[in-house]
Amino acid sequence: MAFGRRMVPFDTAVLRRTGGRIAMISLSGNGGLLLTTTGHRSGRPRSVPLLYVPTGDGYLVAASNFGDPHHPAWSTNLLANPSATVVLHGRTERVNARLTEGDERARLWRVLAAAWPAFDSYAERSGRHIRVFLLTPADS
Repeated sequence: MAFGRRMVPFDTAVLRRTGGRIAMISLSGNGGLLLTTTGHRSGRPRSVPLLYVPTGDGYLVAASNFGDPHHPAWSTNLLANPSATVVLHGRTERVNARLTEGDERARLWRVLAAAWPAFDSYAERSGRHIRVFLLTPADS
């Protein structure tokens, strides 16, 4: 957990510099993207590297916060303003975020946990219901 948290600023810089082509987070064998939200209090852009799973509808992301007991700020930002951007594979894309719930969330959680089994241990350690967002292209 501590190693992953320390990598966030470095990974953010690598993703920005390479236009989303290289992500340290991707070295785990999973996909990484750079999500930029609007700060719910400041109104300023806030960027964070995240593991993601591609879906037919867009990208799945989990607000695991490495298993900490509180939700990450980026997820609170998306609840306040679901418009965001992702940088991925050398392109920037506008997306809309939707918090998943109920059966849909349970199904998508299984998809995320299959891609990154640590999500299950993060959920157990956090003691909270981890938010799962579906990011879909804003133009669709």
